[in-house]
Amino acid sequence: MNYLVLGGAGFIGSHVVDALVVSGHRVRVFERPACELDNLAAVLDKIELCYGDFANVEDLAEALEDIDLVIHLVSTILPAPSNLNPLYDIETNLKSTVNLLELAVKKGVKKVVFASSGGQVYGPASVLPIVEESPTEPLSSYGIIKLTTEKYLRLFYHLHGLDYTILRIANPYGERQKIGGAQGAVAVFLGRIKSGEAIEIWGDGTVARDYLYIGDLTKAILLACEKSSVVKLFNIGSGQPYSLNELVALLEEVSGRKVPVLYQENRACDSSVNFLDCNRALRYLDWEPQVDLKNGLQRTWEWVLANV
Repeated sequence: MNYLVLGGAGFIGSHVVDALVVSGHRVRVFERPACELDNLAAVLDKIELCYGDFANVEDLAEALEDIDLVIHLVSTILPAPSNLNPLYDIETNLKSTVNLLELAVKKGVKKVVFASSGGQVYGPASVLPIVEESPTEPLSSYGIIKLTTEKYLRLFYHLHGLDYTILRIANPYGERQKIGGAQGAVAVFLGRIKSGEAIEIWGDGTVARDYLYIGDLTKAILLACEKSSVVKLFNIGSGQPYSLNELVALLEEVSGRKVPVLYQENRACDSSVNFLDCNRALRYLDWEPQVDLKNGLQRTWEWVLANV
């Protein structure tokens, strides 16, 4: 198969690219110009790099030449700042993805696998764990755009037969996640622990999420590519919530270091508790998480010590 991985040099994308190469597929990575390629160092001689702007139709058209399957991991904005500029979110994410789907139909792409958000699409949950049929009331433009993209994928399947799978992903963590980024509590907190700086938490630390190890997520994405099913929407998470306070305690345990915690005002885009029921993925994709949080955090900490 000829794969196009949008955002293939990033945290999630690079793990997916590695796995595709090991499986013997031909892989093209689409990234912005001058992006860092450190994550792809081990496979650079085995893949094709394609540079461009996700919002540029000509760049997308070139990237889609002779492609069978697209893995869409690109997002130009994060949940919190998305509410500050919804029009930018629409223009760079939603409009660009619709352009991508139109081009995919013209180019003969067989399938699109889309990374949606289990943390942002649902919003506040009245019943836990969250199943795929749960109400969707996102609190951020980011979540609204993810949900709208899901609807367009279904529309293009109905109109043009473009196959798709949607993965509503929990909170991924693991090796290669940027410790200095604005997203990913595990990576940011480990970076603070390594440097001896205080950890900042929005709210009182009782906000709870399920944290998904990158190896488990990568396996889910590959299964979504390989398996065809009448069911096309799946929650992908650990199914086990941990509060931020519990997460900090575990990180201190695996690192053997204590760190001060500073509590900040709540953010409007955060719901209090969010964790996903993943039984549908087990039934139709034969997928379930294998790495528990403590072991995953230990692996991530060891990587941070060796590489950051």
